[in-house]
Amino acid sequence: MAQLWGGRFTKKTDQMVYDFNASISFDKRLYRQDIEGSMAHVRMLAKQQILSDQERDQILEGLTGILADVESGALQITAEYEDIHSFVEANLIDRIGDVGKKLHTGRSRNDQVALDMRLYVRGEVQHTDHLLRELLKVLQRIMEENIDTFMPGFTHLQKAQPVTLAHHVGAYFEMFRRDRSRLKDIYERMNYCPLGAGALAGTTYPLDREYTAQLLGFAGPTRNSMDSVSDRDYVIEYLSALATVMMHLSRFSEEIIIWNSNEYRFVELDDAYSTGSSIMPQKKNPDIAELVRGKTGRVYGALMGFLTTMKGLPLAYNKDMQEDKEGVFDAIDTTEMCLTLFTGMVDTITFNKEVMEASAKNGFTNATDVADYLVNHGIPFRDAHGISGRLVLKCIAENKALDDLTLEEYRQECPVFEADIYEAISMKTCVERRLTLGAPGEAVMRQVIDENRAYLDKVCL
Repeated sequence: MAQLWGGRFTKKTDQMVYDFNASISFDKRLYRQDIEGSMAHVRMLAKQQILSDQERDQILEGLTGILADVESGALQITAEYEDIHSFVEANLIDRIGDVGKKLHTGRSRNDQVALDMRLYVRGEVQHTDHLLRELLKVLQRIMEENIDTFMPGFTHLQKAQPVTLAHHVGAYFEMFRRDRSRLKDIYERMNYCPLGAGALAGTTYPLDREYTAQLLGFAGPTRNSMDSVSDRDYVIEYLSALATVMMHLSRFSEEIIIWNSNEYRFVELDDAYSTGSSIMPQKKNPDIAELVRGKTGRVYGALMGFLTTMKGLPLAYNKDMQEDKEGVFDAIDTTEMCLTLFTGMVDTITFNKEVMEASAKNGFTNATDVADYLVNHGIPFRDAHGISGRLVLKCIAENKALDDLTLEEYRQECPVFEADIYEAISMKTCVERRLTLGAPGEAVMRQVIDENRAYLDKVCL
């Protein structure tokens, strides 16, 4: 058992207790962050003349070698060590001798693990942002190509009014764009360095916390040492953001599953992102979309689990906070895999445009436009609403679309109808007359698409 403590103890830790307490099986993921944090710490110690330049260089050389050997596979991180911190420090001492024991001067495992986790989450926030941007680029392409692809818009899963595929996909563009803004907020709030907080009350050594923060790319040091070692708000915020990303992916997945059904046939999934049945040869299943939908609950669970862990903890550090890792790591891995696969699936979808437009016509999505036509001819809206409803009822009884009714049939309900009713209720007219910002009309959709393009030209976090 490689431990960083023990002087106060008179006998060995029970093996089961050691195993229960150890975190090396999962915090080994933080090896790079632990080594980079140690490198910054030792540079600061030398700057403050707590270590000599020679000692600094020896430690840096040792840490550089450990990092290289771990990444090449020459050095394995094993359960012999309690955690990633003891692994790094023990191997450093083995390599450079007693000078390696000076690395931990002015530092506690409490501020060390707080730093490691903050560095790791900061990097993953940036990576998630990159994946969201890649998805948005795919959605932008679909929007650009489908400004005039007509389809039904829905409320209550009932066909409501005609929209375009560009407009429908644009709704998801807005959702994922908001997800990126949440990540940006999290990044800015969390980008402060806890190293130097010590166990909870700082240290008597003359550390330069601003210098350490600068070396590690932080905006500055944290402002309260007790909060520094016990703060996991950024983890909760990131889990919340991931849960929201997954909710958006799940909603989109649900629609793709519906659109892929035999009843809708709005889309054809690429073979590379579909699976078959072991018994039914005709099946082509939307398993990727279903798994994304299913894994959303897994990410929700990580958020709720860690909120529950943190809710009763007094200041400052408590071992409970070790639970900030496994669930978070899993939530990150799950969300980023879902984003990657979902982006590939959507990028390769074939949209059945004729089927979509026919569905909009047969679903009476232009019934509101019939009423609007009557209002424009002097009929009060409530009366116009009733006339349009009766025409829909007639179409249902005769298995027709509103476009199929004769002018005489229209005039039987109201004499103000003229031949221009057919142009007024065409899918193209219905959509293009909706010109308020945010509507599906071509002019405003092109404006939104241009703005999206400028937004995507900006770099990630």
